[in-house]
Amino acid sequence: MDLKNIKKIAFQGVKGAYSDLACRTVFPTLETLACNAFDDAFTAVENKEADLAMIPVDNTIAGRVADVHHLMPKGELFIIGEHFQPIRHTLLGIKGSKIENLKHVHSHIHAIPQCKKIIQQLGLTTHIHADTAGAAQEIAQKNDPEHAAIASELASSIYDLKVLKNDVQDEHHNTTRFLILSPEPEIPDEDVETITSLIFSVRNIPASLYKCLGGFATNGLSLSKLESYVDPNFQAAQFFCDIDGHPESDNFKLALEELGFYANDVKFLGAYPAHPFRAHNSKNGSIN
Repeated sequence: MDLKNIKKIAFQGVKGAYSDLACRTVFPTLETLACNAFDDAFTAVENKEADLAMIPVDNTIAGRVADVHHLMPKGELFIIGEHFQPIRHTLLGIKGSKIENLKHVHSHIHAIPQCKKIIQQLGLTTHIHADTAGAAQEIAQKNDPEHAAIASELASSIYDLKVLKNDVQDEHHNTTRFLILSPEPEIPDEDVETITSLIFSVRNIPASLYKCLGGFATNGLSLSKLESYVDPNFQAAQFFCDIDGHPESDNFKLALEELGFYANDVKFLGAYPAHPFRAHNSKNGSIN
């Protein structure tokens, strides 16, 4: 990717959110654009207010981000990369506050249970916010030494807060997978280990999903992700899949041809380099 003409990347949340941190980690030279909702981040790229977007799709503790998975089939953006961001929660207070004097803690609905040990240890009353960085922003505005936030260390510098304790999460494997979205696809060279993402619906015939997936198996392609989307009638209308393979390889083309016999509305979402996190964790037995 040529970053010379790329200036801005959109994310959902406020400045200092973990999505903001992920954007800055991957693209340290780009300006980040905070958006109120996930669809606002999509729209910002589609309307050319931003060049790229970075969106969370899965977390090792909280699971999938449902809103994003429903937006992907409707959007006009392509996946051009992925990033696995370790989530390291930090306990933040105002300048001059002390950890032993805290009585309240503020954070996102998922961050609070991820830090149960320190919350129970300190006997804190919890308060839920829309996101971690928003909680940090409110603590700064409240300016009360009895109130703290659980957020990223980035939020501490943005909102001029004091780091009371680093790494307050209970589980250190806490990781979020992000997708990088662009108006145009950017397919890697064939010698690059590649993930290809598709969405398709199955035909109303017996064992249609089994037959859809059979083409990948017979052509030696592994699926690292397969998820269904349920319609208002509680029928599995669409399936999202990540395939370990390059879309221009012969075996992928054969699998796609077989998929076409049993699937409707096959939509290409993007092909992108597999993140090194995958190889590292597969060796340790913790991913697929």
